[in-house]
Amino acid sequence: MRDLMGIMKQAQAMQEKMAGMQAELDTVEVEGASGGGSVRVTMTAKGQLRRVGIDPTLMVADEREILEDLIVAACNDARGKAEQVMQERMAELTKGLPLPPGMKLPF
Repeated sequence: MRDLMGIMKQAQAMQEKMAGMQAELDTVEVEGASGGGSVRVTMTAKGQLRRVGIDPTLMVADEREILEDLIVAACNDARGKAEQVMQERMAELTKGLPLPPGMKLPF
C-alpha cells in the first residue's frame, strides 16, 4: 500500500510540474528565419505567433508569392525550434521517472 501512496505522490508532483512548465512555455519565445534572415517570425514555445519582421526590400508587388513562401518557411522554422524547446523541457521534467523506452509525455 505504501508503494501505491508513493506513486500517487509522484503523480501529483508531476502534475504540478507539468502545469508550471505549460505556464512557462507561454513566455518562452523562439525565432524562425528564412531568406537569409530577411523574414523573421517570433512565436511562443506553444506555437502562438507574436511578431513578423520583413526586410523592406522584399516588398515588391510582382514577387508577392516569394514573400509568402518565405513567411511560411520562417513560421515552420520557428515551430521546429518551439517543438525542440518543448521536448527539452519535457525531458528535464521526466528524467528519473521509470518510463518505458519510447514512451513520451504528454500522451
